[in-house]
Amino acid sequence: MAMDTKTQILNAAERLFAEHGFGDTSLRAITTEAKVNLASVNYHFGSKKQLIQEVLQRYLKVFMPQVDQQVKALLAEHPKPGVDQVFASLVKPLLLLNQVRPDGTALFVRLLGRGYSESQGHLRKYITFHYGQMLKNFVDAVHLAVPELSKAELFWRLHFAIGTFVFTMASSKALSEIALADYQQQVTVEGIIHRLMPYISAGVGAKAHAGAQQSNPVLEIA
Repeated sequence: MAMDTKTQILNAAERLFAEHGFGDTSLRAITTEAKVNLASVNYHFGSKKQLIQEVLQRYLKVFMPQVDQQVKALLAEHPKPGVDQVFASLVKPLLLLNQVRPDGTALFVRLLGRGYSESQGHLRKYITFHYGQMLKNFVDAVHLAVPELSKAELFWRLHFAIGTFVFTMASSKALSEIALADYQQQVTVEGIIHRLMPYISAGVGAKAHAGAQQSNPVLEIA
């Protein structure tokens, strides 16, 4: 069955955004890649900002409810969870994204990294508006696991965790090739995620240094 025009645009935009970033990808480049005219983009999305949001929404509408479900199930069984258990709740939702798009897990993380590193305030507002409570539920679960950390320190730990995760997943193909060539290890995206989660959990749960407990900035995930 032929792909509809809106999906063609989303697929083209997704690839270009992940490869070049949101700011450096023009609508002209997207229309050329999708083999459509500019009027089609305006008709289906209205603006580049809305197109960016809908590219992420394809993943977020699957990922965020699944994370929330996993976190609630964890807390029902373990009211005081370990930090490793909280981060393990991300694994299944992340891997489900491969059913959204081929290589969807790695693509989503690269797109999230673009939104994280570029000045995309509208994207933060969009995610907070639609998924703010779900994000808060996850952050609260992390805080239950490490109650000794201040909100300020938790802010830093989670941003460090996101940065580590985004960088690793953006480099997943190269890392897999190096692991095979140098260590004869065949590693999948799933394997990388399972290796990464204990590392991130250990960092988030590490003892805070003496000067860490200071002001309490608001956590922004995207």
